[in-house]
Amino acid sequence: MDDMTPVQRHRNMKRIRSKDTAIEVVLRKALWHSGIRYRKNCKDLIGKPDIVIKKYRIAIFCDGEFFHGKNWNVLSQHLKNSNHSSYWLEKIRRNIKRDQEVTHTLEMDGWHVIRFWGQEIKKNPDACVSEIKDLIHELKHID
Repeated sequence: MDDMTPVQRHRNMKRIRSKDTAIEVVLRKALWHSGIRYRKNCKDLIGKPDIVIKKYRIAIFCDGEFFHGKNWNVLSQHLKNSNHSSYWLEKIRRNIKRDQEVTHTLEMDGWHVIRFWGQEIKKNPDACVSEIKDLIHELKHID
């Protein structure tokens, strides 16, 4: 994004979706095909989880690596040398902090929070579904 004009950057940023992203759709389809029913973008929960399995109080977030700061130590060093570095560093720091606060609040309210990175979902959605199924199985045996 370093060589973009402000108009190009604005147009690009405007296209970034907050819901129904490609990674969410991939995971939702995989869950549906495995028989797991869910709600999407649950507005009544803090953080509006991408996928919610209310019966088991599971909140699932599908996080993009850039905006949610995967490998933050490496990414932050890379961003220090980019255009608008202070903006991006601060924005992603706030996102990381917000993600932590949302996870903590949901867990304190009795929710089980799962966060998947986008590449995890793209490369192996079945492994993500398996992790969710394992948690459901575990929760069934607790009751």
